[in-house]
Amino acid sequence: MEISDENLRTLGQYLQQTLSPDVNIRRPAEKFLEGVEVNQNYPLLLLHLVDKNEVDMTIRTAGAIAFKNYIKRNWNVEDDQADRIHQSDRTAIKSYIVTLMLTSPESIQKQLSDAISIIGKTDFPLKWPELITQMVEKFSTGDFNVINGILRTAHSLFKKYRYEFKSNELWAEIKFVLEKLAQPLTDLLVATMNLTQTHASDVNALKVIYSSLVLVCKVFYSLNFQDLPEFFEDNMSIWMSNFHVLLTSDVKSLATGDEEEAGVMEQLKSQVCDNVALYAQKYDEEFQPYLPQFVTDIWSLLVSTGMQPKYDLLVSNALQFLSSVGERAHYRNLFEDNNVLNSICEKVVIPNMEFRPSDEELFEDNPEEYIRRDIEGSDVGTRRRAACDLVNTLSQNFEPKIMQIFGQYLQVMLTKYSENPVQNWRSKDAALYLVTSLVSRGATQKHGVTQTSQLVSIPQFCQQHILPELEKPNVDELPVLKADAIKYIMTFRSILPRDMVVGTIPQLIRHLTSESAVVHTYAACTIEKLLVMRDKNCTTMPMIKGEELAPLAGDLLSNLFSTLEKPVSEENEYSMKAIMRSFSTLQERILPYLSVLLPKLTEKLQFVAKNPSKPHFNHFLFETFSLSIRIVCRSNPSAVRSFEDILFPIFQGILQQDIQEFIPYVFQLLSLLMELTPTGSIPEPYMQLLPCLLAPVLWERPANISPLVRLLCAFLTQAAPQVIAQDKLAGLLGVFQKLIASKANDHEGFYLMQNIIQYVPIEALAPYHKQIFFLLFQRLSSSKTTKYVIGLIVFFCLYTIKFSANELVSTIDGIQAQMFGMVLEKLFLTDLLKVSGGVERKIVACGVVKLLCDCPAMYTGAYQKYWSLLLQVLINFFEGKVDESTFPDDHFIEVDDTPAYQTTSAKLNFANNAKSDPLQGVNEPREYLVQNLALLGNSQPGRLPTFVNSIDQSSLTHLQGYLAKFGVQLV
Repeated sequence: MEISDENLRTLGQYLQQTLSPDVNIRRPAEKFLEGVEVNQNYPLLLLHLVDKNEVDMTIRTAGAIAFKNYIKRNWNVEDDQADRIHQSDRTAIKSYIVTLMLTSPESIQKQLSDAISIIGKTDFPLKWPELITQMVEKFSTGDFNVINGILRTAHSLFKKYRYEFKSNELWAEIKFVLEKLAQPLTDLLVATMNLTQTHASDVNALKVIYSSLVLVCKVFYSLNFQDLPEFFEDNMSIWMSNFHVLLTSDVKSLATGDEEEAGVMEQLKSQVCDNVALYAQKYDEEFQPYLPQFVTDIWSLLVSTGMQPKYDLLVSNALQFLSSVGERAHYRNLFEDNNVLNSICEKVVIPNMEFRPSDEELFEDNPEEYIRRDIEGSDVGTRRRAACDLVNTLSQNFEPKIMQIFGQYLQVMLTKYSENPVQNWRSKDAALYLVTSLVSRGATQKHGVTQTSQLVSIPQFCQQHILPELEKPNVDELPVLKADAIKYIMTFRSILPRDMVVGTIPQLIRHLTSESAVVHTYAACTIEKLLVMRDKNCTTMPMIKGEELAPLAGDLLSNLFSTLEKPVSEENEYSMKAIMRSFSTLQERILPYLSVLLPKLTEKLQFVAKNPSKPHFNHFLFETFSLSIRIVCRSNPSAVRSFEDILFPIFQGILQQDIQEFIPYVFQLLSLLMELTPTGSIPEPYMQLLPCLLAPVLWERPANISPLVRLLCAFLTQAAPQVIAQDKLAGLLGVFQKLIASKANDHEGFYLMQNIIQYVPIEALAPYHKQIFFLLFQRLSSSKTTKYVIGLIVFFCLYTIKFSANELVSTIDGIQAQMFGMVLEKLFLTDLLKVSGGVERKIVACGVVKLLCDCPAMYTGAYQKYWSLLLQVLINFFEGKVDESTFPDDHFIEVDDTPAYQTTSAKLNFANNAKSDPLQGVNEPREYLVQNLALLGNSQPGRLPTFVNSIDQSSLTHLQGYLAKFGVQLV
């Protein structure tokens, strides 16, 4: 694609169409852009379009977003993937993008800044060392729009230092950055602080100047996160004196009238609190001289800051600073005085735990955000969470005092509520929040809270203050307290007595009818968490059994499904997960309800397919379909046809419209339906689908790979003759070739090949044998990873079992003379112990036995010198530990790795198939060994004792033990 006006115009038109609300205009435009993005100059065309002032701003912004997403998808190239960006384009992008970013309007600048940081993640500093120089040079321009662009990019680029693991490469990179940036950044801080005075009366200038200071402080945080750099330690007084000024300055002209959104001064003070908290936490020895000043500054800030939401992050970070200080034993003296603790509790903690009007607004108008903060743990930046963290920190050193103080407040709050519940419900809310937060010590996602403190007795408090709230007849009265009470049951489910917890289920089912999205969501969430709990006396049994839930099933299912019809909850993931879990608990007891429920599920699937926007909801919906299919077809195998009739039209629409998020699920459900269909009677629609499944475009998306392999394996298991009759075996082998070449997906290639050799007759596969082995050895020589070596050993052993040991030896020696000897030396004798997994170990054991006992080349031919060594390794394989050492080529690919996160998240547990065992007749491989050795001894008289006596004493002792145990004698 050349960079011409005509191409720029065309590109602009398609970008404009991608913004259309009409799916029939938007989808084709997206497809077109996806199709041309591999062309040379495509990214440069996007950048040139973004650079044109005469082009409409919405198109330029869309171009910048498209460019950023293109970079995100394609810039980093995995070892075994093709590079989709031309080398000349890479060079041109890097030379063009920084200048373009700095001269662009802010909306475009942000997108390009993100793109630079994505490129930087891969290329900086080794392949793009000049980037930092280009950036630092711009500090001297004095143009704050340019400076802020640079600082924004620097922040985006260096933010990774906050979470990356320590390594020599990381230290080297930070050192390189500090050498170039630390001094200019400090000079910029000082110069910008001076400008705050120079332009004190110019509001517009101050906005830009203080925005720069926010970014300077963010970059400072990233550069100081891993360790205290020598430069910043030497210049600590400059930074800390300026941080003190920023915390204590009150720039009235920058105060905002907005109650919700934090202004630039709030953002700046929040970041300064973060910075000094970092130093207090990690570098307290060097920071000690400055600490008392900042404790004073931040305490003053806390007691003088209002309750408006715009101050939330500031207050949260200020409280976290005090927590960082309170954690340190040598700062105990700052808090020891009873008056100090009382003052902290009264003036800071209690006010910040109160349920404010803005919280009530969030509860009613944006329940999803309220839920995200409250029960998903995304409340890190909230006042309530920070206040509780502070109290929990202080109670580590002063628990009796803290509990005494809060015990008094608790009684006052509960008494106030009881005097006038309608008027004073906020008092009880604060009390419940206090108990839920302060009593919770250890907590896990699965069990809730597992340890408590001495504030209250959990069961007694539940009996007195929680159950009465849930038992009130009106589920819509005081919804915040209803949500609090349900959350209490959820939080303490592992600590409360079983009868009390199970006794709440009818009340929770009742609260599913609440009009409040938060209340019915909490009820659904709690029901799901209770159903997943295990019995304390028998951890293999669920706490709530299907027969216990059955009497409540009608109301439970009816109410859960009715939540999906309420406003805001049409795609409520908690309700859907509770439906899935209810199906799982009830099992066949669900059958009477399915005639009503399945049409509702199908309707919901058609609805969400139009615009998939809630990944968790969609996942649990497909899990529920998987469960329904399994439960129904277990009791009535012929019902597979009914499911196919219902689901095929929807699946067809999903595949035709290329709804990428749903395609992996469709493949898994198709696999499940096929696996439940009697062998040899696969309906024609499946066979018509097979050619489409081999199309390369489907295999380009990582999320499709695992489900597609499973589906192809279902074809082989259920309909191998039809696959061969359709002449599709070569296509399957082409897929195998693609997968085996990939470090990320080679295990899928082996899984496919395992099914091919199990279900395809030898005569159909014979013409391809040599090519298959050639590909396997080619990959072994180019990239030898642990995962690949394990897969290869298992494959060779399965091949031996299926086709014969002689076939394995002759096929490998047919590629190169005496090559099988190298395979024994370099694979079997060195890496056999790396194989783990029950089925895999059995395949390997039986395959090695066949090599020892069924292969003349091993006991009378060219490879007999390896016989005793191989037997010794096999006995060690039985008796030794799994070898967990890895190869240099592994990089970060785990042995049981899956191709990509998205594949893992799309894996349906209830659609999963059990790992097939091709050796179901063999129960004990050790017995199989001695039986086969006896047969070999009988057929080769006198030969076996010589071989066996060559193994080491330990292995010989184990072998004699096997012979004695299974009553076998060797001749």
